[in-house]
Amino acid sequence: MALNKVDICGVDTAKLPVLTNAQMKVLFERIAAGDESARDEFVGGNLRLVLSVVQRFAGRGEMMDDLFQVGCIGLMKSIDNFDTTLGVRFSTYAVPMIIGEIRRYLRDNNAIRVSRSLRDIAYKAMQAREKLGIDLGREPTVAEIAKALELKEEDVVMALDAIQEPMSLNEPIYHDNGDALYVMDQIRDDHNGEEEWAQNIALKGAMERLGDRERMIVQMRFFGGRTQMEVAEEIGISQAQVSRLEKTALAHMRKYV
Repeated sequence: MALNKVDICGVDTAKLPVLTNAQMKVLFERIAAGDESARDEFVGGNLRLVLSVVQRFAGRGEMMDDLFQVGCIGLMKSIDNFDTTLGVRFSTYAVPMIIGEIRRYLRDNNAIRVSRSLRDIAYKAMQAREKLGIDLGREPTVAEIAKALELKEEDVVMALDAIQEPMSLNEPIYHDNGDALYVMDQIRDDHNGEEEWAQNIALKGAMERLGDRERMIVQMRFFGGRTQMEVAEEIGISQAQVSRLEKTALAHMRKYV
């Protein structure tokens, strides 16, 4: 998807304006004064920035129009929260915000995603199972279904598993004229007791007190296993800045954990 040949959300991105730093500075002054037209102009002048971020998420099965709209939400949040006194380029601040917004969207809307090819195999397998059941007078085996479809057994199993509805932890599995026994009652985690649970709550609360960029750095470093150099390249700042922001974030979190 080339930057100069893209029609996304009904917008010809080749015709999108590009703002200079001087123009953005003037627009920010007007935005601070409550000029809504300046805000709209600023958004329009940074849509190419959104597009450049969205391209990083191409090939994941998502509609690019949807990701572009989500990225625009991240852009508008960046405009509302950007501090012009820090001496940081707007793009440096906005890119992590846009990435974070898109990742939240992907996480919240794609917890379980089944590809079309897997669904097709699963439906064919169910049809084959029904037909074989009639012909054989019994429930067919996975091997027999796979042979009928000329597929590998593991492909059939994977496809059928993929379309199964997830079971709720609140699903009752036994009831005998008294209190019901639920799925969660049968689940035990010896590695996550009450102490770990309380610590996780405290950690989450401390993370929420961080700024968006500091939170992203902590998540990438300690939950994503990234190096400081990788984080720096991802969000467009120097490794030294990542190190400084990381130390500041951890010091701030220690007050609450």
